[in-house]
Amino acid sequence: MDKQRDDTIASRISRALAERIISGALTPGERLRQDHIAEEFGASHVPVREAFRLLEAQGLAVSEPRRGVRVAAFDLKEVREVAEMRAVLEVLALRHAIPHLTAAILDRAEAATVAADTSRDVRSWEAANHAFHRLILEPCGMPRLLASIDDLHAASARFLFSAWRTSWEARTDHDHRAILAALREGRGDEAAKILERHVGWIGKTPVKTAAGETREAFSIVG
Repeated sequence: MDKQRDDTIASRISRALAERIISGALTPGERLRQDHIAEEFGASHVPVREAFRLLEAQGLAVSEPRRGVRVAAFDLKEVREVAEMRAVLEVLALRHAIPHLTAAILDRAEAATVAADTSRDVRSWEAANHAFHRLILEPCGMPRLLASIDDLHAASARFLFSAWRTSWEARTDHDHRAILAALREGRGDEAAKILERHVGWIGKTPVKTAAGETREAFSIVG
């Protein structure tokens, strides 16, 4: 019973820390102090250490000898890796999901796309974007595959938030609409090809700095 309780606390702590890392509240290289986190969440060190392991599995934290656990840094090589892995795994999930997709599911996915297109900030856009992908992939019925995709999507969100931390521009996601149209019309192969291109896209995004200058950051937007 205690083990089950510790697992629940660890999951809660890891979710809270993941949100802070993804949003940029915890920055790359920042140390995650076990004592402070245990005190904040009113927990022992056991679930905190397990929470750290969960964050490492997501690629959001790294454990370094004599330096403890720190927020993982990322570079273009990692951005490319995440995009390529998502492209392969999401297409695999979609192909298994297609026979089980219903009109109701596609209607909900379309609503998520509309919500993304009308989002006024990066957080609400990412929530709607994630909902779209989850809706069309979940019917695959492969929980381990979906868990891996969720971890990769969290990494994608981190890159996105890093690029758009100070500003956001609304956009219309034509790929989402093309995927939905293909799925509704029974063109599964075409939907899979669009999805592969969509999540595998990596590009330079113009970002405004606090000083009002513009720089370019690599990010995944899909």
